[in-house]
Amino acid sequence: MGRSRQPAQTVYRLGESNPEPESPETPGPAAVVPIRSCRGGAWQADSVRVVVIGAGIAGAAAAWHLAEHASVVVVEREAQPGAHATGRSAALLTETSGAPVVCSLAAASRGFLADPPEGFVDHPLLAPRGLLWIARGTDRGLLEAKAASAEAAGAEVRRLDGAACRELVGVLCPEAATAGIYEPDAMGIDVDGLLQGFLRGARRRGAELHLVAPVTAVVERRGGGWQVQAGDRRWDCDAVVNAAGAWCDPVAELAGVEPLGLRPLRRSVFVFPPPAGVDAAGWPMVWDIGNRFYFEPEGPLLLVSPVDEIPSEPCDARPRTEDIALGVEELEAATSLRVRGVRRTWAGLRTFAPDDVPVCGFDPGRAGFFWLAGQGGYGIKTSPALGRLAASLITGEPRSLPPEDEAALSPARFRASS
Repeated sequence: MGRSRQPAQTVYRLGESNPEPESPETPGPAAVVPIRSCRGGAWQADSVRVVVIGAGIAGAAAAWHLAEHASVVVVEREAQPGAHATGRSAALLTETSGAPVVCSLAAASRGFLADPPEGFVDHPLLAPRGLLWIARGTDRGLLEAKAASAEAAGAEVRRLDGAACRELVGVLCPEAATAGIYEPDAMGIDVDGLLQGFLRGARRRGAELHLVAPVTAVVERRGGGWQVQAGDRRWDCDAVVNAAGAWCDPVAELAGVEPLGLRPLRRSVFVFPPPAGVDAAGWPMVWDIGNRFYFEPEGPLLLVSPVDEIPSEPCDARPRTEDIALGVEELEAATSLRVRGVRRTWAGLRTFAPDDVPVCGFDPGRAGFFWLAGQGGYGIKTSPALGRLAASLITGEPRSLPPEDEAALSPARFRASS
């Protein structure tokens, strides 16, 4: 996980009552920094100490929830939090995409996103969008299954015929949208506002954020607990939260923990200006039920993805020309739109567990090693609920999710002996 050269770490520290220790607690070439908390101006030496590896949306949400009850350090390899999957997400709060437990997590997150705590942000995190799933004639069965699943979970959806789909989005071709289901309560999410709210709030609660700090060692300590090293610094802690996104399995291997078999999959996106005379401002997101493409308004532009899922090693993902070309081809085949010039392209890694369900819980074979991984492209919309669950499992605070959802998310499902 380490880089060949170790750049200087950037440390963000909030609160004047969070001093550096006068001297290392144990000998060695790297300074050992004890994790402490300060509540009401008094140091709490007996609080739970946690190191969160990764400052994307999963790690940031966990840190925000944890910092209310524990001493927290967040360690991030990049110079910018959320530099990979989080910062490249076309996030939508929808209760109709993902496995059933993902939809439950999204529903559980809606209240937080719609009405964040006081001081979290100074503007709304959600904006009306809507989501229209469309189906070709051969995909009507998939559409019906989607509608039935959504209704069983309590999500509001409306079944539409092809004509009603085209009333919502006039550029759709009849053969590409023979029927649809519409989720009116799907909302666009301000990803940066949410991420910064979590990080800012965590630091106000005493957490530390270390950037440009690639983790080089994660060692289980004799007598319990862990030590995390990044560059020339070490932190002793009671629990390690592995929220490193596409790098979660490599972090586990670094710690001597059996990996889960996570799969980073690249997804590509591009934006282009709609043709003259086409007003897309009020359109919902449109998603082909066969996962050929999706598109939605992005300011004055249209954002399009070919919904590609290309296996990748953990990396700074880049789009391939052929994937963007496929997106253009699928869009033009399903609509009257013509792409005359692409303004910008990008790609991100969506990391999935083997069963496509997120992982949230302690590894049953290694005390104190906590998985927060495999969000699979649903990390933004589920972050409030997943962050709260992670903090509750670590600190023992009351939990709000049903036991069956907790079991569905636990890493124990991948350990044959558990």
